[in-house]
Amino acid sequence: MPEIKIIPERCKSCGYCIKYCPKNVIAMGHAVNQKGYEYVEALRQQDCTGCCFCGYICPEGAIEVYK
Repeated sequence: MPEIKIIPERCKSCGYCIKYCPKNVIAMGHAVNQKGYEYVEALRQQDCTGCCFCGYICPEGAIEVYK
């Protein structure tokens, strides 16, 4: 099963990963990083197909997908 790792300090809440995830695995969290941004969370890891769209689309490199 693929695993999504979010690096909270890199996330700037752009939401691209949420918009482009075909399985709606990622959602905006409520925790805030040191820069003051709410960062995303992989809430439905079990539904991840490992397509890596979230990692490719993230402009800050805040998402890593391990297969």
